[in-house]
Amino acid sequence: MPKPIIGLTCQLFPEPLPRSSVNQQYVDAVVAAGGAPLLIPMGLDEESLDRIYRLIDGVLLPGGDDVSPKLYGEHPHPALGAVSAARDALELEIATRALAEGLPILGICRGVQLLAVAAGGTLWQDVPSQYESTLGHDVREHGRDHLCHEIEVVEGSRLQAAIGSTRATVNSFHHQAVRDLPKRFRVTARAGDGIIEAIETDDDRFVLGVQCHPEGMWRTTAPEFAGLFEAFVEAAQARSLSLQR
Repeated sequence: MPKPIIGLTCQLFPEPLPRSSVNQQYVDAVVAAGGAPLLIPMGLDEESLDRIYRLIDGVLLPGGDDVSPKLYGEHPHPALGAVSAARDALELEIATRALAEGLPILGICRGVQLLAVAAGGTLWQDVPSQYESTLGHDVREHGRDHLCHEIEVVEGSRLQAAIGSTRATVNSFHHQAVRDLPKRFRVTARAGDGIIEAIETDDDRFVLGVQCHPEGMWRTTAPEFAGLFEAFVEAAQARSLSLQR
């Protein structure tokens, strides 16, 4: 049985030489789960992007810089970080099409935020200044496998089925988060302060986003998150097989 092809959108690094890339941890997680990663670079014309999109069986939207607030009708907050119009455009086009066509989606950190915006939601542009909390949500100085706070996972959700628990302790490297939930989505995990940690569609499609970085935990401190990548790849495989019948 051929491995399902998982599209991973890239980030553009302009210096010292422009390059499209994605962190190797995402690639490793997809490969370990049984998928075949296909990197989707920046700078594609419409025909090239369409050709690549038709090859993939699922979409992984990775972490990265902030999503532009212009996409959900807000002015930039003073604490807004770097944004990339080109990356926003690439991922919005892919996410919107995948949502419409039922392609499995896994969004991680920026990815869950982009997914929410693509579906009509909004974001906290800067959690520390806009949301009252005693939790630290950006503690990247301790490393990508450092577990810093717990999340409560909704029983019966796809996330709960994937990791096998209604509680988990996660890493955290974000200052933005989902604020207003899109229609036809539901919250399936929250941090102790109420910040949304996971969203899913309210139907039987595999469309799921998490605020943590499971690609940094599944091999070390939180092995249960290997199940999230496995469930995503299995959904992509199932969709691929259904289209071949």
